[in-house]
Amino acid sequence: MSILESVVIGAGQAGLSASYHLRRLGIDHVVLDANEKPGGAWQHRWDALTMVDVHGVAGLPGDTPPARTQERANRVVPATFAAYERAHDLPVIRPVTVREVADEQGILIARTDAGVWRTRTLVNATGTWTRPFLPHYPGMETFLGEQLHTVDYPGPEHFRGRRVMVVGGGASAVQFLGALAPVTDTLWATRRPPVWRTDEFTPKVGAAAVALVEKRVAQGLPPLSVVSVTGLLLRPQEREAERLGAYADRRPMFARIEPDGVRWADGGFEAVDVILWATGFRPAITHLAPLHLRSEHGGIRLDRDGRGTTAVADPRIQLVGYGPSASTIGANRAGRTAAKGVQRSLAALAERDFAVPVGTVA
Repeated sequence: MSILESVVIGAGQAGLSASYHLRRLGIDHVVLDANEKPGGAWQHRWDALTMVDVHGVAGLPGDTPPARTQERANRVVPATFAAYERAHDLPVIRPVTVREVADEQGILIARTDAGVWRTRTLVNATGTWTRPFLPHYPGMETFLGEQLHTVDYPGPEHFRGRRVMVVGGGASAVQFLGALAPVTDTLWATRRPPVWRTDEFTPKVGAAAVALVEKRVAQGLPPLSVVSVTGLLLRPQEREAERLGAYADRRPMFARIEPDGVRWADGGFEAVDVILWATGFRPAITHLAPLHLRSEHGGIRLDRDGRGTTAVADPRIQLVGYGPSASTIGANRAGRTAAKGVQRSLAALAERDFAVPVGTVA
C-alpha cells in the first residue's frame, strides 16, 4: 500500500477546513469519516434545534455561513457540508471508524474497520460528540425513571408532563431549561454556582476567553470549552423560562440518586421522572493513545503556547477542533494552521530522509 502525505480523521467543520487547505497546498491526503453521511456531529443534534437556536455556524473556507432561520440545524448544516465536499472535490471516505493510530518505523499507521492507511502526517479532527461525559453518582443505576445525556436529547415535547432534573452548568443546560420550563416542571442542579454574563460579549472578551483555554493547552492540561470560561448569557428564547423561575432555584448537586428521585446532601428528597445530564464532553482522542501524545497532566500540549495545532510530543500530528479551536470559527482557522503544519512536517521529513550522513562522500 502506498504512503499518503497526510490523513485527516473526521469530516466536521475542522476536518473539512483542513482538507480544503491541504488540497490548496497540493498535499496528497484522504479524510476518514466515521459517519455514513456528511454533516459531522450536526446530523446527530435534536430535531427541535433550529439555526436560530445555535450559537452560530461560521462559513467554511471560501464559503458563506448558513442563514439563521427556523429550519432544523440537523438538516441545514449537513446539507451545507455535503455541498461543500462536492464543490471542492474533497477526498472524504465514509463510513470509516479509526480504531487506533500507531507508529511503525517512522510511518503512521491508521487501523480502521475498513482497512489500514499509511501516512507521513496526521490531522485529528474528531471533536467531542462521540465522547459524552457522564459523571457517576451513588445509586444512579437504581433510578426507575429515564436518564438522558445531551447526545440523546429528543426535544422538549418528549418531556411534557414529566418532572425533569437538568444537571450541568453550561450553555446546553441553560438551553434545555429554556426549552423545557414552558412545557413541564423543571429543576436545576450544578456542581458550582453558574457564572452569568451581564455585559456585552465583545470580540475582546471572546479573545480573552480563548486565551485562557490556550493557556491550559500550553501546559498540557485537558482543555476546557471556550463557553465554560465566557460565562452564561440568556438569549431571547430563554426569557420565558427565566420569567417562570427556571434559573432562580439552582441547587447544588444532590448526594445520591434513588429509584424515584434524588436525595440532597441535607437529607431532603426530590421526586423526578427524568434526569437530563447536560454534563459536557471530552475530546475523542483515545485512538491516538499508541502515539503517547498526552503530557503528565493528561492533555496534549500544542505548539505556539497553545495557539497552534501541532502536537509538541510529535510534530507529525496536528489537532484541530481541540481546545481553543473547538468552535466553528476556531476550527476554520485551525484547518489552515494545521495544513501549514503538515507542510512543515513533510519538509522536515524530506530533509531528514535525504540528509547525507557525516563522513560519507556525496
